Amino acid sequence: MKDCTYVIHVASPTPNTAAKTLEDFVVPARNGVLFVMRAAKKAGVKRVVLTSAFGAVGMGTHKTTPYTEEDWTVIDDTVAPYQHSKTVSERAAWEYIEKEGAGMELATVNPTGVYGPVLSGDMSHSVQSIIQMLNGSMKNGCPKMSFSYVDVRDVADLHLKAMISPAANGQRFIASAGRAYSMLEIANVLRENLGEKAAQVPKKEIPNWLIKFAALFNPKVKMVVPLLGMVKGASSQKAKNLLNWQPRSTEEAILATANSLIDLNLIK
Repeated sequence: MKDCTYVIHVASPTPNTAAKTLEDFVVPARNGVLFVMRAAKKAGVKRVVLTSAFGAVGMGTHKTTPYTEEDWTVIDDTVAPYQHSKTVSERAAWEYIEKEGAGMELATVNPTGVYGPVLSGDMSHSVQSIIQMLNGSMKNGCPKMSFSYVDVRDVADLHLKAMISPAANGQRFIASAGRAYSMLEIANVLRENLGEKAAQVPKKEIPNWLIKFAALFNPKVKMVVPLLGMVKGASSQKAKNLLNWQPRSTEEAILATANSLIDLNLIK
């Protein structure tokens, strides 16, 4: 970090890693953030931009209106280890700035579900839902849950704006393309635009009781149960107002994801 003005800290264990226990997620996420903050302070860095997540904003609570940067995840047993780790590590960053970071600035970017073009088989865990729709793993139907999403290219753009804009200092920014989309709405976008390539995409929703029953025998399905029936919308009005951030539409992000997966032969 010597002679650096800005540092962007993007790395944290995600559900795609070999992490299994709560500690596997929380310890490296929190320690990793603090290592970066301390090293940045020692090197005289002006500002750190931390990639946090919507998982640090809108879990463990229920709202009928979109979540904003004023909201924080309330850690309870419904909060998955990854979301738990993002909440703990972001809070640690803000606490460091308050207690030990005099003279250094911090901004965080909190992306919702990240879609957009993939470059290889190493990709955002959010993309798994589109893979499962296209490869037939979800052909019997999709779970009833709704989330906001954002294109990865717009997440990158928001990091750059949060890095150089004076207005970003001390601020959190949710990265969201707009309203929450249900899994069925995502499936509909794929079928309406991809023709035969979307032949195995689901056309209906699965009742919650059936997913809960399947979860008794399948650990992967069990992870979905706490999210059933949830509508997790998130507002990015703050980033638009303060940083003039203009994200692509959710539909464009969905199709960019699907087309890149198909082009790279990642749908088996």
